[in-house]
Amino acid sequence: MAEVISVSALNRYVKTLFDANDLLFDLALRGEIANFVQNSRSGHCYFSLRDETASVKAVMFRSDARRLGFRPEEGMRVVVRCRATLYERDGAFQLYVNEMFPDGIGSAQLAFEQLKAKLDQEGLFALEHKKPLPACPDCIGLVTSRTGAALQDIRNVIGRRWPMVKLLLFPVNVQGFEAADEIAQAITRLDQSGKVDEIIVARGGGSREDLWVFNAEKIARAAYRCKAPLISAIGHEIDFTILDFVADRRAPTPSAAAELAVPDRMEVLRKLSDIEQNIQNFAHDRLEVCYNDLEQAEKKFSPEITQRVLRNGRQKLLEQEKACTVSVRQIQKRAEQELAHAAALTDSLSPYRVLARGYAMVMNPDGTFTSADEIRQGQTVVLRGAAQRAVCTVKTVEEINESTQKL
Repeated sequence: MAEVISVSALNRYVKTLFDANDLLFDLALRGEIANFVQNSRSGHCYFSLRDETASVKAVMFRSDARRLGFRPEEGMRVVVRCRATLYERDGAFQLYVNEMFPDGIGSAQLAFEQLKAKLDQEGLFALEHKKPLPACPDCIGLVTSRTGAALQDIRNVIGRRWPMVKLLLFPVNVQGFEAADEIAQAITRLDQSGKVDEIIVARGGGSREDLWVFNAEKIARAAYRCKAPLISAIGHEIDFTILDFVADRRAPTPSAAAELAVPDRMEVLRKLSDIEQNIQNFAHDRLEVCYNDLEQAEKKFSPEITQRVLRNGRQKLLEQEKACTVSVRQIQKRAEQELAHAAALTDSLSPYRVLARGYAMVMNPDGTFTSADEIRQGQTVVLRGAAQRAVCTVKTVEEINESTQKL
């Protein structure tokens, strides 16, 4: 008889079998969504995938559901990457979905329009966020396939137009499940390296399904965060992706992106030649003007004219010198007369002229003047005349009245 085991042990054993199968660990399934429910509290999505004859339950946890670039709807055909295993508690076989992509033109276009409207509302397409391309880049980052025709087209065009620029390739897959992560990571790493002046994200032509990876939201957000100007060159001219709307410039082809990224050296040489010719013409015109001015100046300052001007100037200088001499003499004569008059007036007021008439000045022995009214008996005074001085001792001092005045 078989060993008796518990239901938990059975479910655990079956789950171990499922988990040990590498084929079931990473599946890509195509199917139609049924019974889709997103829990408002947890954010987890619960639904079934079905085809014409079968269905399987599936769950997509919030961390993965947040990365969806569209809103899943009932009946939408999708392709999912998932892991198939057993939900041990209920013994239910189900899928754990990591990624989901629309399948078919109708579903894909609906997802495209939903994501486009969402990103546009967030401002990722706004013109004010578009950065200008550098005029002469030193290094251009390339995000494209190493083996694709886009890389060769870009190299050929840039080699012809501006061969001095450096190209820094970050090779990526441009289709498949891993492509979106690789492209977003390449944009971010090139931008953060600080080595590139601008970035080109390119892929050659292909079907809408081949180009669909460039509609991934993670690529759009990486391009929006990119500080270096970014050029999108995906597919052909009629093809548009979400990346085209986010990029700073959109080119219809990889070759056109290369033309946008660098100047044309022949055009630059032509402009430089025009500038050189303009400089030469300007210098020639200036030299001609200077020559004419010099010729006029030579005529104006000929030796004959110069000698005549010098003679006239010399004559005027002599006349001015003569006039200055006469004026100085007149001023000097007036000054001498005024000085003589002042000297005579000063002499007439001199006390020594009074002494010459027989008067004397009374002075103290120390040479200071004193008044006769201040003299006291016994005082020594000095009498100063015009030619002599006498040292005297006062015997008496008498008051002068009418009787003594008559004496």
